[in-house]
Amino acid sequence: MAESLPPLCYVDKSFYEFEKKAIFDHEWLCVGRESWLDEAGEYFTTTIVGEPILVTRGRDGVLRAMSSVCQHRGMLVAEGHGRKRSFVCPYHHWTYGLDGQLVAAPAMEKTCGFDKASASLPAFQVEVWEGFIFINFDPDAPPLAPRLGAVSEVVRNYRLAEAEGPRPGEPLHYPWNWKVMFENNNDGYHANKLHHGVLHDFVPSELAAFPTLPEDTAGYYRTNGTLHADASFNATQKAVLPLFPDLDMAGRSQMVFANLPPTLSLVLTSDMVIYMILRADGPESHYLDQGVLVAPGAMADPAFSYKMAMNMQAASDIIAQDLHVDELVQEGLRSRFAPRGRYSWQEGAQRVFNCWLVPRYRAQWQRQRAQQSP
Repeated sequence: MAESLPPLCYVDKSFYEFEKKAIFDHEWLCVGRESWLDEAGEYFTTTIVGEPILVTRGRDGVLRAMSSVCQHRGMLVAEGHGRKRSFVCPYHHWTYGLDGQLVAAPAMEKTCGFDKASASLPAFQVEVWEGFIFINFDPDAPPLAPRLGAVSEVVRNYRLAEAEGPRPGEPLHYPWNWKVMFENNNDGYHANKLHHGVLHDFVPSELAAFPTLPEDTAGYYRTNGTLHADASFNATQKAVLPLFPDLDMAGRSQMVFANLPPTLSLVLTSDMVIYMILRADGPESHYLDQGVLVAPGAMADPAFSYKMAMNMQAASDIIAQDLHVDELVQEGLRSRFAPRGRYSWQEGAQRVFNCWLVPRYRAQWQRQRAQQSP
């Protein structure tokens, strides 16, 4: 019997602290796009579950991710994004290389036992999948890509690593649990109900499909057939931007909604991909970096901005409906009458998401019990 998670999983502060250990301490977390770091010295910063993260490209061309917390007094060594030769803590001018190694610590020569080598910025595992950068706080976590076979196959013809798109603007901040956002992004059940009208009726809920995936999958997806080929979210209901060139007719006759929990959600159409990087920051809130990807060369079209505006106007209207619902769902989940609801077949992705979450919750529960045992 498939049913939703207990409401406290979305609202309870102590459960959020448990979830940070169960999920965010061990899973691969999307932080951005590799294209944001094309040249040596480029960097960007972000935060997930309150952890400040610094991602850089070294002079050797290697991508690295590390804590951006100075190992002296806790000051952040970098903000925003840009290009640097090194990172100088503005507080006391401890200086770190692009690889996170401490290279200078003024006036520390009289400090007994001080060792620069032991004061480097803590480093994280890094992996790139389809042009997206992932980090992992757990040094022993297994690689990501081998557990994404099914998702990699369904997005293969979009060639996301080569797709182009501007860096997202300022992050959005939403007052609801990150799982509420994930569930909505991949929910086929609500599409032709909440979004009924000319902007969405060509992607009918009854054409949603939820494939069976391996138990160890690190991501999941649904496909949704469209009533005509090359459907896109705009008033014409047809692609106005160049199609992703490797899509076959089957790919051009469906949309793909893919999630790599707990941070990356993708909506893939024949001419545009919307990606959302979710960054939890509390039991009932999260940040969102929202960006778009298009086929190589599409941005060179003098009319690109006008065509993109057509897509984004429709997408924004649809997203606004989703955001309103997400906020009210979060309010409802706080209620004493909030249920554990039964799922429709059109909510197959929610069942898969729960099957991803629950084993990780159980594993953390077992770890905590083992630590408490005498």
